[in-house]
Amino acid sequence: MDNLVRLNSVSDYNKRVGQETLHPLVSVIDLSKSKPLPHERLHFGFYTIYLKEIKCGDLKYGCNYYDYQEGTLVFVSPGQVLGIEPNGEYYQPKGYALTFHPDLIRGTALARHMNDYNFFSYEVFEALHLSESERNVIVDCFSKIDFELKRPIDKHSKTLIVTNIELFLNYCLRFYDRQFITRDHVHKGILEKFEHNLNDYFQSDKPKTLGLPSVSFFADELNLSANYFGDLIKKETGKSAQEYIQSKLMDLAKEKIFDTSKSVSEIAYELGFKYPQHFSRSFKQSVGYSPNEYRMLN
Repeated sequence: MDNLVRLNSVSDYNKRVGQETLHPLVSVIDLSKSKPLPHERLHFGFYTIYLKEIKCGDLKYGCNYYDYQEGTLVFVSPGQVLGIEPNGEYYQPKGYALTFHPDLIRGTALARHMNDYNFFSYEVFEALHLSESERNVIVDCFSKIDFELKRPIDKHSKTLIVTNIELFLNYCLRFYDRQFITRDHVHKGILEKFEHNLNDYFQSDKPKTLGLPSVSFFADELNLSANYFGDLIKKETGKSAQEYIQSKLMDLAKEKIFDTSKSVSEIAYELGFKYPQHFSRSFKQSVGYSPNEYRMLN
């Protein structure tokens, strides 16, 4: 997979798969009707969502492979690179692809909320796995967008297309929430491992060498992307991963405050704070008292 093909526009992608461009900024493609595709890596300049319905090769994202099966949604955002390593020189995919350029949604409510759809930052192996009924909902959303693309463009076209893309993405949020619950065999023990790793972090010299613990550090430890890990912890605990870490940090700080043989500055450095005043400010915001006030009260 040495060659990298840059696709800067929706029409670039349509040309690559042998499909007509009905709208310069958005497209819905029936992949079974596209031409066979070669072994290559693609750099996307637009949003792309694949509904893969059969296994047609190993999908590579970064250094990771995802062996996808039926009824899987894979999300790609502008600037990402995706590669297919098929069994053979060419392969014929089956499923659908929705592509849309950021210019399509610019100035719309959807553009203001795109950062809410964290799944565009998930790794490919964290793809959305659909039930049959969920798949039908997704295909229906694609069909509504395709219907608008095949009509003559009028003053309502953009609003209806963008509204249906937003509806589709909101369904994906719902389905991911369901996946966090139902895929126990994949997620089993993540919270327990996180808690264990968090305790190990503070019992080691990592706070002094690495500083305050970060969400990305624990996500890497658990082989998850930071966004997927954060969303999973939020679903499990009601707190963001950062809030969970902060809560653990303050609980530990309160315990250490009771050790009067150590100054507040020493405790701050032990916990990973670079500056004692930063620790004092965080402690007061969390507990309601400064470290010295809390020590006096107790």
